[in-house]
Amino acid sequence: MWLLWVLLLSLLSAVSGDADSKAVTTTLTTKWTDTPLLLEARYETTLLSSSSHLAALHLALHFGNTDQAYYDLIVKKAGVLLSSVQVNMLKFALSLRAYSSTVHSFQQIASNEPPPVGCSAFVSVHGEKTCDEESLAALLKTALSRPKPFLFKGDHKYPGSNPEAPVVILYAELGKPDFHRLHQVISSKVNEGLATYVLRHYLANPSVKKVYLSGYGVELAIKNQEYKAKDDTQVQENDPVDEVQGFLFGKLKTLYPELKEQLKELRKHLVESTNDMAPLKVWQMQDLSFQTAARILAAPAVDALAVMKDLSQNFPTKFFKGTLGLQPGDSALFINGLHIDLDTQDIFRYTRGHDQILIYSILSNFIRQIRKNFHNLVVILDPTQENAVELLSVAEMFYANNIPLRIGLVFVVSEEDDIDGMQDAGVALVRAYNYISDEVDSQSAFEAVILMFNRVAIGGKLSVGDVVKVLEKRFPYVEVSSVLGADSSYDSNRKVRGWVAYYQQTGVGPLPVVMYNGIPYQREQLDPDELETVTIAVYLVSESAHALVYREGFIITSGFNSLASDQDVVDFIMNQANVVPRINPRVLSTSRTYLDLSDTSEYACPLFLPLWLSDDGYIRPVTFWVVGDFDTPAGRQLLYDAIRHMKTSNNVRLGMINNPSAAPSAETSRVTRAILAAMQTQSANNAKNFITKLTKEETATALEKGVDFFLNLFVLLQGMDVPLFKDAYEGPKFDFLLSHAAYCRDVLKLKKGQMAVISNGRIIGPLEEDEVFNQDDFLLLESIILKTSGERIKSKVQQFGIEEDRYFIYPRRSSKVVFTSLYCCFADFNGSAVKIRPKEGDVYFDVVAVVDPVTRDAQKLAPLLLVLTQLVNVNLRVFMNCQSKLSEMPLKSFYRHVLEPEVTFQADGTFSPGPMAKFLDMPQSPLFTLNLNTPESWMVESVHTRYDLDNIYLEENIVAAEYELEHLLLEGHCFDVSSGQPPRGLQFTLGTASEPVLVDTIVMANLGYFQLKANPGAWILKMRKGRSDEIYKIYSHDGTDSPAESDDIVVVLNNFKSRIIKVKVQKKPDKFNEELLSDVSEEKDTGFWKSLARGFTGGAKTTEIKQEKDDVINIFSLASGHLYERFIRIMMLSVLKNTKTPVKFWFLKNYLSPTFKGFIPHMAKQYGFQYELVQYKWPRWLHQQTEKQRIIWGYKILFLDVLFPLAVDKILFVDADQIVRTDLKELRDFDLEGAPYGYTPFCESRREMDGYRFWKSGYWASHLAGRKYHISALYVVDLKKFRKIAAGDRLRGQYQGLSQDPNSLSNLDQDLPNNMIHQVPIKSLPQEWLWCETWCDDGTKRSAKTIDLCNNPKTKEPKLQAAVRIVAEWADYDQEIKRLQTKVKERINNTNEQQDTGTTQIEQTCVVSNMNPFIHLTRVSLSLCQMFTRSCEDPAVMRW
Repeated sequence: MWLLWVLLLSLLSAVSGDADSKAVTTTLTTKWTDTPLLLEARYETTLLSSSSHLAALHLALHFGNTDQAYYDLIVKKAGVLLSSVQVNMLKFALSLRAYSSTVHSFQQIASNEPPPVGCSAFVSVHGEKTCDEESLAALLKTALSRPKPFLFKGDHKYPGSNPEAPVVILYAELGKPDFHRLHQVISSKVNEGLATYVLRHYLANPSVKKVYLSGYGVELAIKNQEYKAKDDTQVQENDPVDEVQGFLFGKLKTLYPELKEQLKELRKHLVESTNDMAPLKVWQMQDLSFQTAARILAAPAVDALAVMKDLSQNFPTKFFKGTLGLQPGDSALFINGLHIDLDTQDIFRYTRGHDQILIYSILSNFIRQIRKNFHNLVVILDPTQENAVELLSVAEMFYANNIPLRIGLVFVVSEEDDIDGMQDAGVALVRAYNYISDEVDSQSAFEAVILMFNRVAIGGKLSVGDVVKVLEKRFPYVEVSSVLGADSSYDSNRKVRGWVAYYQQTGVGPLPVVMYNGIPYQREQLDPDELETVTIAVYLVSESAHALVYREGFIITSGFNSLASDQDVVDFIMNQANVVPRINPRVLSTSRTYLDLSDTSEYACPLFLPLWLSDDGYIRPVTFWVVGDFDTPAGRQLLYDAIRHMKTSNNVRLGMINNPSAAPSAETSRVTRAILAAMQTQSANNAKNFITKLTKEETATALEKGVDFFLNLFVLLQGMDVPLFKDAYEGPKFDFLLSHAAYCRDVLKLKKGQMAVISNGRIIGPLEEDEVFNQDDFLLLESIILKTSGERIKSKVQQFGIEEDRYFIYPRRSSKVVFTSLYCCFADFNGSAVKIRPKEGDVYFDVVAVVDPVTRDAQKLAPLLLVLTQLVNVNLRVFMNCQSKLSEMPLKSFYRHVLEPEVTFQADGTFSPGPMAKFLDMPQSPLFTLNLNTPESWMVESVHTRYDLDNIYLEENIVAAEYELEHLLLEGHCFDVSSGQPPRGLQFTLGTASEPVLVDTIVMANLGYFQLKANPGAWILKMRKGRSDEIYKIYSHDGTDSPAESDDIVVVLNNFKSRIIKVKVQKKPDKFNEELLSDVSEEKDTGFWKSLARGFTGGAKTTEIKQEKDDVINIFSLASGHLYERFIRIMMLSVLKNTKTPVKFWFLKNYLSPTFKGFIPHMAKQYGFQYELVQYKWPRWLHQQTEKQRIIWGYKILFLDVLFPLAVDKILFVDADQIVRTDLKELRDFDLEGAPYGYTPFCESRREMDGYRFWKSGYWASHLAGRKYHISALYVVDLKKFRKIAAGDRLRGQYQGLSQDPNSLSNLDQDLPNNMIHQVPIKSLPQEWLWCETWCDDGTKRSAKTIDLCNNPKTKEPKLQAAVRIVAEWADYDQEIKRLQTKVKERINNTNEQQDTGTTQIEQTCVVSNMNPFIHLTRVSLSLCQMFTRSCEDPAVMRW
């Protein structure tokens, strides 16, 4: 005994040795059941393209006796059709289970056509179903009397189907006997032309297993322990041994029960002292980024990525700025020059093409007000065209909404001198504009122009009368004819070198033209309905891309170098290398043709004009071949412009190919022969000067008329070797000219006399006869070539050390390398980089990554690159972009990216348990919180874990976390076509034909955004019954799966990628003056929300729980982690004990634990309250928070207008750690005096805390201007008023602006409403409504109606300790809840025992959970199914 005492004392004083390693594992499964890999493989290959492939795969299913054999056979069959790279991508897709959702979507579609009794496969012929092949012929005969079924874009149509014939849909599983039998019959009908055959996957007996997903990240973040947040009622230790550092505490407690407390202290000390992570000093952190990079670069190239992955993902335990515009510490990834967004955690976007993401906006809330002209919109138009009215209305919208966008108008009108503005509306407009600009200012002139166009009906044209009316009204004293008439002096910008000249010089194509920051829109984007949307989308993207950061008086952007705060932005931008004076659509076109020299050996190489000085030392990487008939004016002009450009550039050399319009002769080729003679005989400089003079039209005309060179035009020959030139000019040249003509005809595919420009192998042409291709166009073409390949060519030539005059760059026949602009940035970079070279002789992807190894981007990037190197041949360079002088730990989290290159198997050939995030050898001392980083469209929830994932203490050997993909998100943007504004408050529903309303949502004003929860399958989107469909009708829709004119909007979710749709609505004619958010009762809009009670209350039927809405108090709260869930249960009990009015609780489901969701139905039944679990995915366009606590704070304030149905008039928010001592009906009925919400101000009576009252000085004191700073622990929201004044949209807009600064909104949930107090007023509640010991003195506690357990920054007292000390009734409430928990647990255990010993052991899926993705797939006994069919969605049942 005494030995044990000695041992305890010695170990409590000093502990040595390593602790046992601890681990955290995380898995993520789908809500739907497993889908066959064979069916998924079909979508990555063409395996189902013919009946022979079907037969081969039929065999595959029968001869794969193990999972691995089955998988290997699929890959083998696919390998016959695919390249090695494609096979690797197939393996990767199967590992990701990328097409499981596609397969399951057909299962959901089949749920709307339930099979005939006893059929495992069946056919549907225009709605009639059978599995009897004998009945098929009869159904086909009568099919055309029934409507054709709706076919989806993803449906598999059998080759050769007759589109006019009846549609036969086969629901079956490939490889099964019933499939083979029915397939033979239907395919024979197709061959006879009697049917259109469509196959939809259908599994009659789905697997009970779930699909294990990958393609997501798991973060184990170290949590701040300033305030202890551990629940002392943690899960019971299941390990009877309880071993820590070799001590078997379970055994020791049994042997020495009298030492229980001492053993507990020893165990605690051992746990807390192991793997201790002592904080680093500031000097130790400064160079961590560089030290980490050095470790990575010191590793062999093949291991460097693995080292980077290990260091970045386990960093807490591991001790350019250039042409890309990256700051130190920034990260970037480029694949073949394409920039990959590292902020988007969505591998599914890159496995198979990109869906276009539509972004719509009409408010300036999300646009930062910058006192610089960063954003410029120029509209070039003929004011007399019909579409001018609509284009100007869009410009007016931007102007009226104060969007920080500089708008320029260019009016292209007649340039005639004697034109009369009283007869020509375009000239009248320009003269009126100039007059008002001179007399008032340009702003007034713009407003007047808008007024003129407002007089024009949609589809009409501007008239002189419209201009006159506005002028007469605004300037009644002026003589209109003196302004508009033929003698008007207000003609600036109209005549020579005016607006018309500017338009012609830009080369932007036919009118109208809209340019954003110099980039023209495509023609289809000029539709007025799209122009506003596209402009805002470009605006937001450019703001994000430029990443404006203000540092030390400079504006740092990712697109430019540093810009001084006092520098003119336009001047700055105009001086950038990529700015050109003219835009040529031909040059900028992405559809490009390149010269094919693979079979041109019989042609002479075109004669080059070596128009560079052989001794000037310049390497000229850009080659222009000018093709044309130089004996015509157009051909000479093209050559003249090319030479003029060459004189201004050190990068260009010029070649010439003559393409005669007729057969060459002495008379028809004088100019061409003179050019060739000068090229052959003269120095480069002399030849250049001679040709420049020769191509002037007066000289060429004289020569064509037979004027003798050597007598009359001798001035052209000054400085030249005249005898040599004369011999060459007068000698025979026709064979050479004929070879040029043949080359143009056979290689360049040009007709006689056609012109073209060939630049480094790219063919621009043939040019039209009157098409302008001038000096500015050559400059633009040169700029593009330099950025894509020219600079790299020049760099390589310099590296080779080849003398410039000996170096010619010809297009090589075997060259298939296309250089991108990215190479220019890194070609000569010899700094810190990991380099992995591609395999020789094979096609490869060029991958460039720039990363700081101690950032979150590095945690994500390293595993992605590792997988990429295993899938494809890559030329990989990873550049270290380190940040110096770090002042805090750069990474405070462990990270795992769940991504595997192919499916893995166990030793016995069965599938391994599934992709899993594993955190091994973890330190025990920190407190961790677990977060999942998933693709934007995924909504996941925690299931089946007894651990507190928000507060993980690694006292267990393994903490296992299981998550489930609960929903895929359908997102959209909605606008009213009449007003152009989002219809705030409009409700949409999503469902099926049999269940029209499964979920619904509300449209917000910001971007007209809405979101709906769904799962793979086909869904019908409708406006909700009630005011929504009474006032509005659907006008059009885009991005859906139904025809644009269809009233029913069908959306098919069949992959894991984001799905975003656009819906336009229009008010019905008799409802034009009605508003959705009026004072009219919303009682008719409550149906679905009340129906949810069947799944989320204690199980009572709707009729039993129905209350008048005025008689129900709606209380909103949220929690994360077991401790705060314990607090929230006690808060609920305190409300119920003191409130006589029926209560309905609303909880944010996103972060609730399975334990809480399982217990709440029992508590609801015990105490007779209603509850509902609400969800909302943080929108992708709203600035993302990365810390879980700040995300939760955001949910408290940012989405109040869309979280709750319109039927809820008022909502009370009560913090989880609050105790209520009064009837909350009083707070609900409190008069807010017109304010949208009421908060309690912070107490100021406890004087010893004055030093912590941050709102009493600095920014807050100035901003509040004498107003109170309010606490967010308790507030009441008048939702009708809140929505009516668009408070939610204003709050989100302000948040979007402020949250860009990491030092802003420290306490997001209360800083934001206090910051917006001038725009969204707050009604101050009486102080008695919230008492908090930290800020309120003891004397006011007696009158407190609620007590909040605020953190105390002075004492840092733990919450549990404070709760027991401050609130007398808290412990009694706690014990009451614990007794109920014990009772529920015993009831569940008894039920499980009855299941094990009962007579009925038939396993059956509850209700129709196979088919309905909104019901959790839970297998229970038949007796339980019968007992709980009324509430299969009940979380308590779901967890059993």
